Amino acid sequence: MIRPAQFGSNAETAGSNFFQGSAAGLGDAALRAQHEFDALALALANAGVRVHQFAGQHGAALPDEVFPNNWLSLHADGTAVLYPMLAPNRRRERRRDVLDALAGSCGYRIDRVVDLTALEASAKYLEGTGSVVLDRVGRVAYACLSPRTHAEALGEFAHALRYEVVPFSAVDAAGRPIYHTNVVLSLGTRFAALCVQAIASTEERRSVVASLEASGRAVIDLSKAELEGFCGNVLELEGAKGPVIALSAAALRSLTAETRRAFERHGGFVTADIATIERIGGGSVRCMLAEVALPRKP
Repeated sequence: MIRPAQFGSNAETAGSNFFQGSAAGLGDAALRAQHEFDALALALANAGVRVHQFAGQHGAALPDEVFPNNWLSLHADGTAVLYPMLAPNRRRERRRDVLDALAGSCGYRIDRVVDLTALEASAKYLEGTGSVVLDRVGRVAYACLSPRTHAEALGEFAHALRYEVVPFSAVDAAGRPIYHTNVVLSLGTRFAALCVQAIASTEERRSVVASLEASGRAVIDLSKAELEGFCGNVLELEGAKGPVIALSAAALRSLTAETRRAFERHGGFVTADIATIERIGGGSVRCMLAEVALPRKP
C-alpha cells in the first residue's frame, strides 16, 4: 500500500474513468485521503493481514499514487511486472525503491522483472491488476478491453507470464466503456463476483461465466447498482483466521442482503470508509492493494 502524499483530482484520467467525481465541498482532500488510508491499513492489520506500507512521494504531483496495483503486480514464481499506463502523471508512480524494499527488508524473493512500460510509446496500455483480474492458479487473465487495456499489451503479458486471456467488453448503466476490469470482476479462492449485465454481448457473457464456472468458483452476480457502489472492487486476502474480503464501507452498504450472504460464505468482511478516495480518485479498496504473492527468501 502507498500512503498518498498529494492525493487529489487527476484531469489526465477523468476522460476514461467515469467513477471520478468533484472534490468540491470536501475540504483538504489530501489529508482526508491519508486518514482514510490509515483506517483501511489498520483494519487490515487488525484482521491479521500482513500490510507493507510505503510513504508517498513528496514534492511530486501524483494524485493517484494511492492505487499501486495499476503499475505493479507480484507473482508466486518470483516475478514482478511493471505496466504501461495511460496517464503521463501516473507513470511517475513506478518506483524501483519499492521493489528493492520488498526484496530487501521485507524478505521476499524477486527473480525477474518483466517491464512492459515501453508499450507506452505506441499507446498500448495495460494497467496492472486493474486491467487484468488474475486466476493465479488456473493461469487465466480476465480483461475488460478499454482505453487502458489494449489487446496487444495483453498479449505481451500473457506471453511473458504464460496466461490464457479471456477478453470482453463492458459498459456502465449509461452505456460508457468501463475503464478497469476490477470494477466489474473480483476473483476469490472459491467465488467470482461479476456484474454479468455489464458485459456488452450475450456471447461474451456466456464465455466469461463459463470460464469462471469451469474454474470451480461460485459466481456472485452483481447488479449494476452494486457495480456502481464498488461492490466488484473487492479483494480476498489471507487473514489471521482464514480468508477475509476487503471492501469499502460504501460497497458494504451497497450490497443487497442476498449478495452479502453470498460473499459471507467465503470470508468475513474487512472494511473502512474511504469516501474521499472513491469520490475523487474513482477507485476503491481493491485498487489500493497490490497483493504480494512473491515467495519468501529462505
